[in-house]
Amino acid sequence: MTALARPTHGRVIGGVCAALARRFGTSATTMRVIFLLSCLLPGPQFLLYMALWILLPSEDKARTAW
Repeated sequence: MTALARPTHGRVIGGVCAALARRFGTSATTMRVIFLLSCLLPGPQFLLYMALWILLPSEDKARTAW
């Protein structure tokens, strides 16, 4: 598994779904569909997305940190 960082290429809004897809070995489209379907259920999906957007480093910043 790769490090959890938002990619600089292939992101749509914040890159959270693309980062999770890369981490778990699925396509970004699949992860986006899963996220959209989860929004039909009650829960804090948007808050979680915003928190991950803030907390996950961008890929270029993660490279310079190591």
